[in-house]
Amino acid sequence: MSQQPSVVLATASYDHTIRFWEAKSGRCYRTIQYPESQVNRLEITPDKRYLAAAGNPHIRLFDVNSNSPQPVMSYDSHTNNVMAVGFQCDGNWMYSGSEDGTVKIWDLRAPGCQREYESRAAVNTVVLHPNQTELISGDQNGNIRVWDLTANACSCELVPEVDTAVRSLTVMWDGSLVVAANNRGTCYVWRLLRGTQTMTNFEPLHKLQAHEGYILKCLLSPELCEPNRYLATASSDHTVKIWNVDGFTLEKTLVGHQRWVWDCVFSVDGAFLITASSDSTARLWSMANGEEIKVYKGHQKATVCCALHDGTEPSC
Repeated sequence: MSQQPSVVLATASYDHTIRFWEAKSGRCYRTIQYPESQVNRLEITPDKRYLAAAGNPHIRLFDVNSNSPQPVMSYDSHTNNVMAVGFQCDGNWMYSGSEDGTVKIWDLRAPGCQREYESRAAVNTVVLHPNQTELISGDQNGNIRVWDLTANACSCELVPEVDTAVRSLTVMWDGSLVVAANNRGTCYVWRLLRGTQTMTNFEPLHKLQAHEGYILKCLLSPELCEPNRYLATASSDHTVKIWNVDGFTLEKTLVGHQRWVWDCVFSVDGAFLITASSDSTARLWSMANGEEIKVYKGHQKATVCCALHDGTEPSC
């Protein structure tokens, strides 16, 4: 590929491959073999240059604009499944969370892991607050913890439902809300009350019984979706539900997947949603009418994660 694509869309599957797709045509133009383990999570760097694949127990970084099957970098100090990966907004560092019970920070300009935080239970999800100075993690025992990177310590801890795994976390782009989804199909919503520098308080706002089955991913819509604000919940009940954050009313249900829906990601303007499912497909949906626009077929087993970057590089 001679030039950087304007839209980067990637999926990963239990078939031990990562696939890159032309979003509009549905054509798979590149397949990376990932023989060492399954891939649990994909994330694209803010500058669209690299794709991070979180496996077991390592994270591999692949060049988006190359046809090389080899990773450009490997991050190896986790000791179990890496379930979460993401990047700081200027791409200088990466964060990760693992079933080994740790949250780690990696400086992409230096070797090794720079920081490690102990969660004392398998970490399922980690998100970076828009202020870029706090990580929020959710674990298998139901704990949510805020890691203050400035103080280098846990600044807040809460348990919305005892012994119920927190499966996914999402933060509103302006830092005003945080949502946690669990294994009972429930979303807990908090308003984030700010102190002078850091998060001081989670004020309970809403408890949403979104699905009968597991919620595997929850995601709040991006800034360009304003003034509309949506919450997407992907579930083991084969559906994705779209909730209006103003009152948490059900806006629409995306129906078409035949098995569990593991992951979802909004386009930068919030007009589209990509989903990944155990039915081995990924799908593109219109948020305007809830209709399926494109099916990405090629994986041989469950498609468990997807990543999309169709915007410009954000500024911190």
